Amino acid sequence: MKILFVHQNFPGQFPHLAPALAARGHEVMALTAETNQRPSPVKVMKYRKPAEVTIEPRLSKLYAECCERGLKVALAARQMRDQLGYVPDVIFGHPGWGETLFLREIWPEAKLLVYAELMYQTTGLDTDFDPEFARPTLDSRISTTARAAHLIQAMVQADAGLSPTEFQAATFPPELRGKITVCHDGVNTQTARPDPQARLDIPGTTLSFRPGDEVLSFVNRSLEPYRGYHSFMRALPDVLAARPNAHAVIVGDEGQSYGAAPPGDKSWKQIFLDEVQDRLDLSRVHFLGRVPYPTFLSLLQISRVHAYLTYPFVLSWSLMEAMAAGCHVIASDTAPVREVIRPGENGQLVDFFDIPAWSARLTEALAEPESFAPLRQAARRDIVARYDLHSHCLPRLIDFVENAGRPI
Repeated sequence: MKILFVHQNFPGQFPHLAPALAARGHEVMALTAETNQRPSPVKVMKYRKPAEVTIEPRLSKLYAECCERGLKVALAARQMRDQLGYVPDVIFGHPGWGETLFLREIWPEAKLLVYAELMYQTTGLDTDFDPEFARPTLDSRISTTARAAHLIQAMVQADAGLSPTEFQAATFPPELRGKITVCHDGVNTQTARPDPQARLDIPGTTLSFRPGDEVLSFVNRSLEPYRGYHSFMRALPDVLAARPNAHAVIVGDEGQSYGAAPPGDKSWKQIFLDEVQDRLDLSRVHFLGRVPYPTFLSLLQISRVHAYLTYPFVLSWSLMEAMAAGCHVIASDTAPVREVIRPGENGQLVDFFDIPAWSARLTEALAEPESFAPLRQAARRDIVARYDLHSHCLPRLIDFVENAGRPI
């Protein structure tokens, strides 16, 4: 078949699926933004940068931006059809930025699949979860509802959708949920695995950590409230005070990936570091920024305990990778996490906002690593059994695409 992936940051969620389909003899291409410089495993076509949208009223702005991007994608698709004679059998796109909105008008004969990552809701998800930052009002609820318009339109148009977790699929309205198949993107458990020879050198220091060292790890794309950075930092002073030989290694940049921008000129990272730094031994707190994947894996492999927090939101790949690497994971007791972690069996759960409990659980984990060895082993077993890329997820994803979204 001719299979076209559409994603502004391709390969995005498809780094394994696209080349796997190509290896099976399909003609696989991707349509992505002209600004995307990420290496691609398949041939790429690019669409022009959308025009900046400055319209009012503000409730229409996101939809207008998505329409502008959808228009640019459609124009590039028309060029592929008219000049190259290209007509895909299957289109698989991420609807989050509006890229799939008008592809039906170019290729009505193609099956249209969408990556159903999350649907905005006014209650029960991220927007009303954290009382420190969320002050739900009629205005904010209307704004959240307006943000869902392009996602609903994309799902209505699609022949089928794919969600990586049951939690994420359940955020879609019941009328659309029936279109969605649940299958995770997959974890390469041959890469993310325990390694007794692992080593992590801390740049700018003489420190070098190995498995068994007293290291607490925390990883996010960006250090921000959506992923619990504020709760983690508030718990950290008591942990390091109780464990004078422990080190905290924190991965993530100072940017903003989700939610509101920080007030003023400081990043969220700096705001919450400033809040607690007078109670921290900063020589034992190591901010690495964003790191290459091998460094990230080394951190997981040497970690004595790994902290993971999230709002009720998209579940991070890093949680599954930490479990696959044999980490003792202590995570927030939030809906997406409960789908993966069974407390006392393959990890531990702590109330997102209970700072004393976070300090106590992290301290205990650092002090008694041997007590939690069974949790580490079970964590890896579960990821291998349920989320392994090659034996479980990738075959199901291939079947989903080859059968154009038929439930698997």
